Amino acid sequence: MKIGVIGAGAIGSLLGIPLAEIPNKVSVFARGHTLAAIRARGWILERDGARIQADVTASDDPAELGVQDVLLIAVKGPALNAVAQAAKPMIERETIVIPAMNGVPWWFLLSGRGALPPTALRSVDADGAIANALSFGSILGCVVHASAHTAAPAVTIHKAGNRLIFGEPDGLRSSRLQHVANLFTNAGFEVVQSQNIQRDIWYKLWGNMTMNPISALAGATSDRIIADELVHAFVLRVMAEAADIGKQIDCEIHESGEDRVAIARRMGPFKTSMLQDAEGGRPLEIDQLLAAPREIARLLGIPTPNLDALFGLTRLFARSRDLYPR
Repeated sequence: MKIGVIGAGAIGSLLGIPLAEIPNKVSVFARGHTLAAIRARGWILERDGARIQADVTASDDPAELGVQDVLLIAVKGPALNAVAQAAKPMIERETIVIPAMNGVPWWFLLSGRGALPPTALRSVDADGAIANALSFGSILGCVVHASAHTAAPAVTIHKAGNRLIFGEPDGLRSSRLQHVANLFTNAGFEVVQSQNIQRDIWYKLWGNMTMNPISALAGATSDRIIADELVHAFVLRVMAEAADIGKQIDCEIHESGEDRVAIARRMGPFKTSMLQDAEGGRPLEIDQLLAAPREIARLLGIPTPNLDALFGLTRLFARSRDLYPR
């Protein structure tokens, strides 16, 4: 099995390294210090007290890596357009493309959802370039419920969680879905096959679309956000708006906002990925977490004053620091 990975950061490493241990032929598209580190000492994951050092093929030239059977894309949203164009030499008709990314993906409404007909989301694919490069028929949806962090170039430490959800965008069972589920199960992951992967994506979004941007705006860890009664109330209002949107697109959430916040509280203090990106001067995933759900609300005619305010403030914050190119 030829498996390609684009994005050798925390999530790409967490998913890709165990696959190389089964073994599979794993190829990694990487650049700079990460590429040099993989070539010098292998691709390293520390998990469950063990250190896995995978021997993989790494290159900054996708053509050199060649066509893959499965292609994992584990990059942040702002990088996706460029990555999609670069990935073309790694994809042919039968390649299964698995975006393992946060937020609403470009393909989310391409087959229609609930009250909406097939729709391209301009907020995450303004000119259709991503959809042209990564065909809808090649996509297998994925939600990652796990956390990891990069300790050094090509060195990742698994922190918590081991659950992966995969699903066809049309909700049907398929041989390729079963194949991918078996692949990751054999690599030691807890795998769920979903018949509504968009709902699973929306549920994860519902849980992090507030904490991530607020943490970046305030420079605050999760516990401080939850402890502030006014901010806590604002978080719940945004979540209520997102839940209303979900009802109209067959992504209904059967949980209260307070219950979801309680899960975050039990996790203890942590820095969100967006806060870490802001501190590191990296582009923020604003479009996938905020602009896309807001665009869907506009299509449905649902007012979202709290989401609008959070989007506007986060966008202004990022633009003032050159962290939001649009």
